[in-house]
Amino acid sequence: MSKGRQLKLGLFIQAAGHHIAGWRHADAQSGSENFELIKELAQTAERAKMDMVFLADGLTTSADAPASVVARFEPITLLAALSTVTSRIGLAVTASTTYNEPFNIARLLASVDQLSHGRAAWNVVTTSTLAAAKNYSAREHLDHSLRYERAAEFVEVVKGLWDSWEQQPYVVNKATGEYIAKEKLHELNHEGRFFSVKGPLNVTQSPQGHPVIIQAGSSDSGQDLAAQIGEVVFTAQQSLEDAQQFYAELKGRLPQYGRLPEHLHILPGLLPVIGATEREAKEKYEYLQSFIDDSFAYDSLTERFQYDMRTFSLDEPVPDIPESSGRKSRPQLLLKLARKEGLTLRQLYREVAGARGHRIAVGTPLQIADHIQQWFDGYAADGFNIMPPYVTGGLDDFVDGVIPELQSRGLFRTEYEGSTLRENLGLPIPVNRHTLVL
Repeated sequence: MSKGRQLKLGLFIQAAGHHIAGWRHADAQSGSENFELIKELAQTAERAKMDMVFLADGLTTSADAPASVVARFEPITLLAALSTVTSRIGLAVTASTTYNEPFNIARLLASVDQLSHGRAAWNVVTTSTLAAAKNYSAREHLDHSLRYERAAEFVEVVKGLWDSWEQQPYVVNKATGEYIAKEKLHELNHEGRFFSVKGPLNVTQSPQGHPVIIQAGSSDSGQDLAAQIGEVVFTAQQSLEDAQQFYAELKGRLPQYGRLPEHLHILPGLLPVIGATEREAKEKYEYLQSFIDDSFAYDSLTERFQYDMRTFSLDEPVPDIPESSGRKSRPQLLLKLARKEGLTLRQLYREVAGARGHRIAVGTPLQIADHIQQWFDGYAADGFNIMPPYVTGGLDDFVDGVIPELQSRGLFRTEYEGSTLRENLGLPIPVNRHTLVL
C-alpha cells in the first residue's frame, strides 16, 4: 500500500436507501427502525475497513415524508447500540446545536465515546427548518447567522466540558480511600451570550480524548465554523471544478485558526449506481428513477428551498427563487445545477430525489474508482461519504467492486491503522486545556 495520502471513506446509513424510491427496488431491504438491517450495514462497512458510519437526523416528520426519513431511531441511542456490535469502525452522529443544550450533548457523546473505546464523532448542525421550532416550544426559528453564532459557542462549551477530566483520573486506592485524583477534575464556569454552564461533566475522557468533530455546512458561515472546529467536513459538490474551489477555499481558512490542512478531511457525498457494464449501471439508475412519484415534487422542492414552489410550473425552467433564512448552500448548489443543465423544476426534483443535491456516479466499479481517484488526486476531496441508493445491494456493489480496486491502487487501507477513530483518520488527540505542557 502507498505510504502517501490515503482516502477516507464513510458510509452514510439510511436504512431505506438514499434514493427517494430506493426502497421500491425489487432487491431492496428497508426499515429505518430495523436494527438488524442497520447493524448489517455497519458491519459490512467495517469489514471493508471504511472509516466511519454516519447517521443523519431530523427533528420533524409527516405522513408525506420520504420513506428514508419518515421515522428513525434517535441517533445517539442508535450509536450506542452499534458500539456493541462493531469494534473498529468510527461512529458518527448528527446532533443539533439549535435544539439541544451543551451539557446534554457533551454527556451523551462522551458516553458513546467511552462505550466504543474512542470511536465517536459528532456532526454539528444548526437545523434549518422552521417546523422544528414548533416541536421545541419556540414560536420562531433563529436567523441563519444567529444559529451559527450559537453553534460556535455551543461547540466551545461542549469541548470545555469534555476537558473536565484529565486522562487517567482514577486512583482507586483501597488502603487510603482515594478514588480519584481530585486535581484532575475541573469546573468549566462558562458564561456566554447563549449559555451559562458550570460543569464539570460527569463522564471521563475516552482514549481519543474528544469525539471527532464533523461539520456539514457549506455556506460562508458554515465554512468559517468548519475552519474553526471541523475535523471532517461533509459537503455536497456537483462538479470537479466547484469541489476543487470549495476544497481550496476551506483549507485556506485554516491557518487563521492555527490549524493544519491535514487535520481537516473534506468528504463530499457520493451516490454510486454500479453495474457490471456501463449499460447495466445506466439501466439500474433508470430503474430507480422510474419509481419516483412526481406528485411529491412541490413538497420536496418547497422543503429544499424553504419557499412555496406551487406558484411555479413544474415544466418550465427553474425560476429565480428568493433566499430564505433556512438553508443557504444547498439551494445555491441546486440552482447552479439547474442553470448549468437547463433543467425544469420537474427535472430538478428528479435530481433531488436521486441524491438530494449530492453527486451521482453511474458506471462500472472501475469507472467509479476512476471518478473517486480523479477527485482525490485533484484535491477536490480527501475521500467520500458513500450514499447507497438502496440497501443492502447498493452497498454490497461498492464494497465488493470498488473498494478492492481502490486498494489495488494503493489509495485505501487494507487494515485499520489503530483502534480509535482519530488514529484511523490520522487526527491528533486534543490537548486537554488543563494539562500542563512542559
